[in-house]
Amino acid sequence: MTNALSRMLAERDWILADGATGTNLFNMGLTSGDAPELWNVDEPEKIRALYRGAVEAGSDLFLTNTFGGNASRLKLHDAQGRVHELNRIGAELGREVADAAGRPVIVAGSVGPTGEIMEPMGTLTFARAVEMFHEQAEGLKAGGADVLWVETISAAEEFRAAAEAFRLADMPWCGTMSFDTAGRTMMGITSSDMVDNVAKLAYQPLAYGANCGVGASDLLRTILGFSARGTETPLISKGNAGIPKYHDGHIHYDGTPELMADYACLARDSGATIIGGCCGTTPAHLKAMREALETRPRGERPSLDAIATALGGFSSASDGTGEDANAAPARPRRRRRT
Repeated sequence: MTNALSRMLAERDWILADGATGTNLFNMGLTSGDAPELWNVDEPEKIRALYRGAVEAGSDLFLTNTFGGNASRLKLHDAQGRVHELNRIGAELGREVADAAGRPVIVAGSVGPTGEIMEPMGTLTFARAVEMFHEQAEGLKAGGADVLWVETISAAEEFRAAAEAFRLADMPWCGTMSFDTAGRTMMGITSSDMVDNVAKLAYQPLAYGANCGVGASDLLRTILGFSARGTETPLISKGNAGIPKYHDGHIHYDGTPELMADYACLARDSGATIIGGCCGTTPAHLKAMREALETRPRGERPSLDAIATALGGFSSASDGTGEDANAAPARPRRRRRT
């Protein structure tokens, strides 16, 4: 399938993705509990500013403000009837910013989890999950997204449902899961499991990997787990900017631009091709990441000790696969930055 992202992947050794959506929108005045997707209509200039912030910092790819744009999540805001509209406009605003960039920039249509639990543990059927994802995908496609991007998924069946929905929409796609529970997703998936699950999909992604989770160290351990399996599909690394801390009524992430620059190069050396940030990652972080990727030479695949020394210790002693050889002490060893 020839498309903008596959062409960029063929031409580039690495691609810089964007940073946080929620963090940056909260900095613009979004209130906790509000639906960010409604800002696509109500505050379009702020959404343009969100996208431009990533592009001007050097991102080659950014995600649309549509993470919670499925019917299940929008129902919490009595907006379940606006799925197509909100996703279409979120993508249209992105297309406008990307086309004005003066260089190739990919608009990735963000698709988050439904917020429901799949059968048999929950009540969400596979068919209903496909239906919700497909509705969202069609809106993003109509708005001009280059690629669909499902992220922060925990369940294998929900990931498979998204892949089927994207096949129905006839759109290229990428996907990431969040490994936030001792190296596993909340539903128990390991990095090795994900490699196996992706290989079985009838409709293959252009790239896959991990986002969010705990901290950048844990995420890179997951990337190393993907790489160890010898997958030939490009890998995605979108780690949080440090560890969240509650201060003065707000969540703050303690990762500095310098630390995220180190993370970006370690992600590249660990085997990731598409590298970005997740929660807490601002344009200042992205600018430092871009400069580091452009100026620092590629290195050897890092050891876990090297990752812990640069970025801080792991939150658990295991990566979830049961291979103790991949474990490292969970100790706070991050270098102090000022």
